[in-house]
Amino acid sequence: MFGITDLSSYLLGTIFIILLPGPNSIFALSVAAKQGVRAGYAAAAGIVTGDLILMLLASVGVASLMRTHPAAFDMVRYAGAAYLAWMGIKMLMPRPQAGHHAAVEIPSGHIYKQALSISLVNVKAILFFMAFFPQFVDPTYDRIPLTFVVLGMIVQAVSLAYLTFLIFAGAGLSRRLAGKQWLGRWLARLTGVLFISFGARLALFH
Repeated sequence: MFGITDLSSYLLGTIFIILLPGPNSIFALSVAAKQGVRAGYAAAAGIVTGDLILMLLASVGVASLMRTHPAAFDMVRYAGAAYLAWMGIKMLMPRPQAGHHAAVEIPSGHIYKQALSISLVNVKAILFFMAFFPQFVDPTYDRIPLTFVVLGMIVQAVSLAYLTFLIFAGAGLSRRLAGKQWLGRWLARLTGVLFISFGARLALFH
């Protein structure tokens, strides 16, 4: 099905994409920094769910379909770009404060839904599924190749480990920022700017 070179290229390429800064990782880091480890894992759960949905869609040929129908791809791309930009704008807006440095707590269920939405539309997902999976999943197969499933699980394990690292890094950052409201606000605004830039990149992606 695959050669050893294909497998190693796939794994190295996808892991490299996972480790690139993107909306998923920055959202998990910022949530953990604002609300702690539990909230960070709510974000991670949404991200993993979104990635699994995208893997399923890729396995049944949706990624290949979007590659052959540019209009459909453009609709998804622009909708995702608009969503990421809107998320960034909301992050730039001042929020009411509770206590001496923490923002008003956002329910875990809402964080999960936000992370799921971000996972489904972010730039890394477009790169990942449009550039890698269609090369290895033959749309004429009548079942999901086992190798595809195994590789997908390896990638998910690496992604979850990376998100866990970011969550605890974010929680540690929160402790260091205690009492430094101006720095926390600055970081929140930087996150908003990054999300707007991700939206712009997705809108311009070809």
